[in-house]
Amino acid sequence: MRVRHGWIVPVLIITGLAMAACARSPAEAGGGREPATVEPIEGSDVARVTLSPDAAKRLDVQTAQVRGLRGVGGGKPRMAIPYAAVLYDPNGDTWTYTNPEPLVFIRSPIFVDHIQGSEAVLSSGPPPGTEVVTVGASELLGVEYHVGGE
Repeated sequence: MRVRHGWIVPVLIITGLAMAACARSPAEAGGGREPATVEPIEGSDVARVTLSPDAAKRLDVQTAQVRGLRGVGGGKPRMAIPYAAVLYDPNGDTWTYTNPEPLVFIRSPIFVDHIQGSEAVLSSGPPPGTEVVTVGASELLGVEYHVGGE
């Protein structure tokens, strides 16, 4: 009985091409763009995080607007954000990520007065109308601090 080995060469070529494609860097795989860039903001302890469109889609980043609340009995006006937009750092300080332009995120300090249902009522924070991240904020924090990357 005779065994034909003519099929081996095409299989080796296809396997080699597939392995070469897997060896591309994330930037090469994403069309030459890094999934995220982090630029320090001069004069502050925060950075500007810019995601590629693919990275934002993978993270499923979602936002909501800061709402203005009237002060009760002449009290100071307050703001409200979804509680999902609140981040706590190891010192117990509170933050949220703002979204000043498409695919750009900046961590902003907030002061939570109290939690009311699914909202955080703020005594200080971004002004009403500002977009804040409600889904994907923890991942943005990891990107900003270079945690869990390759």
